[in-house]
Amino acid sequence: MARTDWRLAATLVLWLLTALLAPAAARQAPDDAPPPAMAATGPAADVAGPADPDDAVAASGTAGAAASADATAPRIGVVTMAPGEIFFERFGHNAIVVDDPATGRRISYNFGYFDLDEPNFVGNFIHGQMRYWLVALPLDQDMARYRALGRGASLQWLDLDPAQARALARSLAERASGDGARYRYDYFTSNCSTQVRDALDQALGGALRTQLTGRSQGNTYRSESVRLATPAPWMAIGFHLGLADYADRPLSRWEESFIPMRLRDALREVRLADGRPLVRSEETLIEHRIGQPPAEAPRLRIPALFTGLGLALVALWLGRRAPRTLAGLALGFWTVAGLAGLVMLFIWFGSAHVAGHGNENLLLLSPLCLLLLPGGWARLRGREPSVRFRWLLWIVVACAALAGFLKFMPFRPQENVEWVLLLLPLHWALLRRLDPGR
Repeated sequence: MARTDWRLAATLVLWLLTALLAPAAARQAPDDAPPPAMAATGPAADVAGPADPDDAVAASGTAGAAASADATAPRIGVVTMAPGEIFFERFGHNAIVVDDPATGRRISYNFGYFDLDEPNFVGNFIHGQMRYWLVALPLDQDMARYRALGRGASLQWLDLDPAQARALARSLAERASGDGARYRYDYFTSNCSTQVRDALDQALGGALRTQLTGRSQGNTYRSESVRLATPAPWMAIGFHLGLADYADRPLSRWEESFIPMRLRDALREVRLADGRPLVRSEETLIEHRIGQPPAEAPRLRIPALFTGLGLALVALWLGRRAPRTLAGLALGFWTVAGLAGLVMLFIWFGSAHVAGHGNENLLLLSPLCLLLLPGGWARLRGREPSVRFRWLLWIVVACAALAGFLKFMPFRPQENVEWVLLLLPLHWALLRRLDPGR
């Protein structure tokens, strides 16, 4: 029996090293090719010299009227606010700015408002059915809170033609004052930043999406979420644990614009039909005075491997020296694992959070762990658990092993190798020491 155990242990270590050294799922390589020019929004006018002085006067009057119309057109900008220190500020924010020369006012159209007093707010939040809305307010008023918090803000002025600028300003004003102000919120596909992006794309006749869709930097919903949440470890762990393979597909520049800072960077690369940049100028409204998130998501495979092996060795040692202590620690682990599994099950079957549906981490943190508690309690009291406990223990370990096996399957690309490296050795060690048949 001992020889068989050591063979199992050697096989497990070999698998862990293989998983650690195996390359991550292939990501789409960045496309550095320059984006295509935006499609023209109207026919080009033929230019010809006047045939006589009267024609010259008429042409001069027409040019003067056009210049006057240009002078009365609003300026359109995008203000981007850097991430803050509170958990709901970690992803940054943005808004569309309309500078109307007729009134001399700068209006911020902000898609990031929600109502805590809304009926069933907590229930809607839990079930993924949040409703946000668009609010129009003076830019200075909008910036006051960010200035007080030390969050930086930069403003990009866009080179829209007068007709586009007027149409966008009118559309935003009508939407903010009507029923269209409210929208169904989704963390990744319909948030404050994607609403800004979509409004600009509509004003540009779909050309923004055309330029950004076919290009990728290899970022994913998971990598961006974990990266921005890293300053709050509990939040980063929650994203990494709770996201399924939905979050591991390489995103286009269009899709990754759910992050306001990514949209800001993308706008800098967009070109108009004649080759001019969409962004005419940039200015800093508020200097950033607090910490910034890391440029990349942390790499955790090696720490997870050594932590998982360390926990397994401790469990094996305690199983020989202090079996009741190991049983008590196992009770705590199984409780946390089982409750985490129940939460993931609820996200999958009881909510609209599609990014968490079909989460493979359910195999590592199974609700079945809760059924191990009576047997663990018996071990803690120095008694032999039932035969059912042994079968459940083997099923839990088999599920964890299946999670590891799936890492070699191309049709299951979920990036949860770190969780396998951390938890699979611990599950095996608990089976080795707590199995009643050994």
